[in-house]
Amino acid sequence: MAKILISPSKYVQGAGEMKNIGKYAAAAGKKALVLISQGGYKRIGKMIEDSFAENNCELVFDYFNGECSTNEINRLLKVVKDNGCDLTIGIGGGKIFDTAKAVAHYAGTQVFICPTIASTDAPCSALSVIYTDEGVFEKYLFLPANPNLVMMDTEIIAKSPVRLTVAGMGDALATYFEARACQRSEATSCAGGNTTGAAMALAELCFDTLMEEGVKAKIALEAGVCTPAVEKIIEANTLLSGIGFESAGLAGAHAIHNGLTVLEECHHMYHGEKVAFGTLAQLVLENVPHEELEEIIMWCIEVGLPVTLEELGAGNVTDEQLMEVAKAASAEGDTLQNMPFTVTPESVFAAIKAADAYGRYYLGEE
Repeated sequence: MAKILISPSKYVQGAGEMKNIGKYAAAAGKKALVLISQGGYKRIGKMIEDSFAENNCELVFDYFNGECSTNEINRLLKVVKDNGCDLTIGIGGGKIFDTAKAVAHYAGTQVFICPTIASTDAPCSALSVIYTDEGVFEKYLFLPANPNLVMMDTEIIAKSPVRLTVAGMGDALATYFEARACQRSEATSCAGGNTTGAAMALAELCFDTLMEEGVKAKIALEAGVCTPAVEKIIEANTLLSGIGFESAGLAGAHAIHNGLTVLEECHHMYHGEKVAFGTLAQLVLENVPHEELEEIIMWCIEVGLPVTLEELGAGNVTDEQLMEVAKAASAEGDTLQNMPFTVTPESVFAAIKAADAYGRYYLGEE
């Protein structure tokens, strides 16, 4: 099988970069649809308008309806066509990105993704997750290309809730360990091939950055400032993790996250928070050396990621419920099959229970 790496065409990161969005837009098209939330427009709408006014590109704002659904995509597709837009820009969070990517795909325009948070590694990917209008998962829409531009204005992101960036660290934590598992099993990545050395290097750099800069970044964000550590963590959460997961592959951590979604008790937790616990369970499955497991658990505790079922809101679930989690995680077609050894619902159940016990041990609860 061929080795394949995919990535956004351009990645831009820095304080105040949103002020340059009009310049980048003018180089790509004559008229842009800017998809944003009402709250987002109140915060930075004038900055965007001023940037476009200084450059030779018109813009049409439209407020996001809240779900990346087929109806919302079709509604915005009509806006693009009725206004003659030749560029689609999504500004905000994950569902806005996914909607903008899908609209651009069907309309045949370029797409820019401008996150105002750093909570997941989705901005760089060639994928949209489609839901019903009521918010129920419907399907994955795999796209033929990654975004033309991903812009991270670190000044804006640093003002977002600290918990969101920490959740992004949890999502990024899985990248190296899942990539390592996929490399060992020669699994097919989301890019459609085997991993490259470049993708593995980025995944490893992602992990090293989290370990070195994560605690410093959290403390700085809590102080309300953007420091070099914050800049490095935003890059790790977004670019390094984004290319790493897509071009190296997913394995146990994300499958166990998917299993945890069957528990209503966990629905209030962010994606990256559940992925972090899934990473601990994957490491238990792999029976990694004690020192490695301890390092990851202690780092999670220090940055504020959950290491127990109790911290996920699932402290009172029964063994029967956890077995349902394990069965869902082991479902045919999910990424547990990318582990380099046979995994069963029983072994996943044991790994979840043990990960929870280790977490309680290091928290001093036992």
